[in-house]
Amino acid sequence: MNELLTQGVAVMCVGMGTVLAFLCITIGAMFVMSTIVTKLNKLFPEAVPQAAGATRAVLSNDDEIAAAIIAAIFKRGK
Repeated sequence: MNELLTQGVAVMCVGMGTVLAFLCITIGAMFVMSTIVTKLNKLFPEAVPQAAGATRAVLSNDDEIAAAIIAAIFKRGK
């Protein structure tokens, strides 16, 4: 029984070590890719497209809510 328990613990340690190694490699790869993409974004920045209606004033959230309430009142009144 003692030998079986020892083998079980050994297999468990190998499995957990494998998972830990894989997670460490994955985290390292993500860090390296993040660094590479950040440097590439500095070298090749994306152009920001301008919207056609960008010149009009942007309504605040309160103005949009008030306009929706007024529209609902007038629609219900007819």
